[in-house]
Amino acid sequence: MTNPANKIFTKNSDHVNLNELRLVVDEREKKSRIPDLLKAVGINVEVKTLPIGDYIVAPETVVERKTISDLISSVFDGRLFDQCNRLKDNYQFPILLIEGNLDEIEKLTENWLVFYGAISSIVIDFKFPIIPTPNAYHTAKLLASMCSRKNATKGPFIKKIKKSNDLQKQQLSVLCSLPGVGEKTAIRMLEKFGTPLKVFSSSTTELSKISGLGETRAKKIKKMLQVQSKHLKKNSQKTLHDA
Repeated sequence: MTNPANKIFTKNSDHVNLNELRLVVDEREKKSRIPDLLKAVGINVEVKTLPIGDYIVAPETVVERKTISDLISSVFDGRLFDQCNRLKDNYQFPILLIEGNLDEIEKLTENWLVFYGAISSIVIDFKFPIIPTPNAYHTAKLLASMCSRKNATKGPFIKKIKKSNDLQKQQLSVLCSLPGVGEKTAIRMLEKFGTPLKVFSSSTTELSKISGLGETRAKKIKKMLQVQSKHLKKNSQKTLHDA
C-alpha cells in the first residue's frame, strides 16, 4: 500500500536530507495527522506539551496553525489576540498558518467585516505573516520547508514561556476584535473609558470622538454589538406577559 506521505515528500528530495531536520510539535496536533506525515519521511518530530504555538520549526520561529472554524471562533472569543500577544512576547518570528478552504469563512460567519478586521490587525498591528494552506498535506510541506532553512536546527527549541497574567493585554485583545480597531485605537479607548465594559456601554457619539475612529466606524461597532445573534435560542414557553 502506498504511504500517503509519499504524495507530498520523497526522502532526500531537492537535495535536503530530511533525516537531519527537526521540529517540535504540540501534542494536541497529533489528531491532525501532520506529525505522522512528517515522521513518515524521516523528519525528527518531538511531541511535547507546548504552552503556546503548535509547531516550533526553529529556535525563534513558531507556527500557530488554525483551521477555518477554529480561526473564526478564536477571533470572536478574543482568544486569537491573546495567543498572538503571547507568541510575540516569546518568539522573534511567530507565524499564523490558516488551513482549509477560505471560501468557508463567509458560510460560517455573517460578521465577515469583524473577522477580516481582526485578520488585518494581526498583520498590521502584530506584524505577523499569515500563510494559507488548503489541507494537512500542504501544511506538512510548508513546515518541512521551514525547518530545512539554514541554521534552523541550531540552538534550543524549548524555552521558558512568560506567564500571561497581564489583564491590560487581555483588555486590548478584546477591544482589538472590534471592527476597525487596532492596538493604538484600543489604547485610546481605554484611556478615555477606563474599561472594556464602559467602551461597550458608550454611545455612538462618545465612541466617534476617539481619535482615529470617527462616526462611521463607531456606528459599525455599535451595530455589531447590538445586532441579535442568529444563535440565540428562542424560548417557546409562554409567560404571563405573553398571555
